[in-house]
Amino acid sequence: MLRDEPQFARLFIGQSLSVVGDRVSFIAVPFAVLSVGGSASDVGLLAAAGLVPMLLFSLVGGVWADRFQRHRIMLASDLVRFAVQGIAAVLLLTGVAEVGHLVLLMIVFGTADAFFMPASTGLIPLVVGADRLREANALRGFVQSASLVVGPVLAGGLVALAGPGGALTVDALTFAVSAAFLARLAPRGMAPETAPPAPGGRFLAELRAGWEQVRSRSWVWSGMAAMSVYHVIVLPSVFVLGPVLAGRQWGGAAGWAIVTAGFGIGSIVGDVCAYRLKVRRPMALAAVALAVGSCQAVIIGSGATVAVTAVLEAVTGVGVSLFFVTWETALQTHIPEASLSRVSSYDYLLSTGLMPLGLALVGPVSDAAGLRPTLYAMTFIAVPASLALLCVPSVRRLPAQAPTTTSDADAESDSVHAAPEISVP
Repeated sequence: MLRDEPQFARLFIGQSLSVVGDRVSFIAVPFAVLSVGGSASDVGLLAAAGLVPMLLFSLVGGVWADRFQRHRIMLASDLVRFAVQGIAAVLLLTGVAEVGHLVLLMIVFGTADAFFMPASTGLIPLVVGADRLREANALRGFVQSASLVVGPVLAGGLVALAGPGGALTVDALTFAVSAAFLARLAPRGMAPETAPPAPGGRFLAELRAGWEQVRSRSWVWSGMAAMSVYHVIVLPSVFVLGPVLAGRQWGGAAGWAIVTAGFGIGSIVGDVCAYRLKVRRPMALAAVALAVGSCQAVIIGSGATVAVTAVLEAVTGVGVSLFFVTWETALQTHIPEASLSRVSSYDYLLSTGLMPLGLALVGPVSDAAGLRPTLYAMTFIAVPASLALLCVPSVRRLPAQAPTTTSDADAESDSVHAAPEISVP
């Protein structure tokens, strides 16, 4: 596929290196905080500093990505993140870094992320043919999953050899490489954008138009709701409660590393399956896959051995990868290209943007209710929320390919009629 789609190949290579750098940063940043005298609370503060901007700016990023050239927005975002990680690396390597410096830099980093993500989703249909979208998303997912296994190993070696500052230097360089590839990108169907930013009234109209694209499709808003439950309810079990339980039951970080590696391997298998499988009703598959992925919490809290937990987490990894590849492909196939980034910005707002809420609440809830009961409750909430998608007719009936014609009949009954794009002055 990379030989057949040279524009996608450029994007894929640059982004693959950047994703690995992100995984390195994910491990290096907490050690960076601790190396300057920060506490566990400071590590949490830094994580929130990177996520909160998604809540504040993702919708702005979606409007801009539908208005201007998406690869240029991604290029600017990469350059900002290159500068941020470079400055952080210099501060750490020279011994003058403080927690406040790192928090401020992470806020800037997260803001750049909020503009990058909607543009990235909207760019894929412009660099790959419509019949290759599923394969393109599966390849992107494969890199994300493989980096879950490779990234921590690479990060551990870099932190050990060069410290957190050295690891962040490598991450900064990956953003520079990604920017170089984006600068050479020539997406089809994108005319040069020379208009200045529009006034606020037009911005709000474009934002409402994007919401109309979401609201008018029950498979979209119901899918976003289910995914929000996954991010707010399930993922805190992985990020917060999993490591705590590992310290009590599996001997700490080594046992948890085995479990997370199992999930990563399963995710790779899921991406390979998504690349090869063709299904007639993708959102129905996505609902079942998300339900499987939502079992992570109960598996972690089951009391099973490390080996058994790792195998079961691998199964959930298959489900998570199948869901996200199928979901992104469905959006790119059935949402008008001119609105795609705005729709995806609502997606990021309701998933990643709300995740800090779950991260903040899961600790106090588990303290009050107990660790294992909380993990069980997470799954008993999230799995039904995923399976409830199958009760939505448009989810069950959405086809793999967009129809060539539409009628004015009941749009919700066959679920594929595009909502009219709202014209704004």
